[in-house]
Amino acid sequence: MPLIQVNMLEGRTAAQKKAMLNAITNAVHESIGAPINSIRVWIHEFPDTDFMAGGVLAREREATSS
Repeated sequence: MPLIQVNMLEGRTAAQKKAMLNAITNAVHESIGAPINSIRVWIHEFPDTDFMAGGVLAREREATSS
């Protein structure tokens, strides 16, 4: 039973998340032959104040790119 967790910033729509979950499920099925009903995929979202890359919070990076 493949277990796949996706960590990402909040902000995607329900439709975007569903499309991504479907794409991941299909990719796992096609690449390793796991039965669709055995594949588990879930999203862990976090706010832009809880992620830093290169010493810059995501919120600060988004503010400077706007």
